Amino acid sequence: MSNYLKPALGLLFLALAASFPASAVKGKTDTDKSDVLGNWSFQTRPYRDGQCVMTGTMNLSPHPDEGRYSCEITAVEMCTMWGRSVVRQSCDARRFGNQVSVRSTIEEMIESKAPDLLYVPDNFTLTIQSHERMFGALVSAVTAPVEFRRANDGIS
Repeated sequence: MSNYLKPALGLLFLALAASFPASAVKGKTDTDKSDVLGNWSFQTRPYRDGQCVMTGTMNLSPHPDEGRYSCEITAVEMCTMWGRSVVRQSCDARRFGNQVSVRSTIEEMIESKAPDLLYVPDNFTLTIQSHERMFGALVSAVTAPVEFRRANDGIS
């Protein structure tokens, strides 16, 4: 092959590679970090001097506005000093790049061990780590680190 054909073939190869969609080059093993719709479970780290922890579920569903989701949260707060509270909340989630902001409204106190306990809606600021994980903070009456994971199907 002559020396003047080598640069032309190199350019042809680059042009062909650029014409393939990125998804075809990356393959099917990559996950779409943008897909946050669906069921999630979450757990905070202990807060209130290690006396409380919150677990629960969140479902993100489509909303007509781009970057926005309708959602519902069921939060279970377990504290050694006042017992367990289970709260159903509706929420609005907004996405800004890899950040998700969740703002909740209490719909129903399903269970509360302390009748005079004032429960504040559970809001979250999250960073999307992958298709299966978000990490951030509970921002409510207290602030605590929280991890969201894709919920496993079939668990009730």
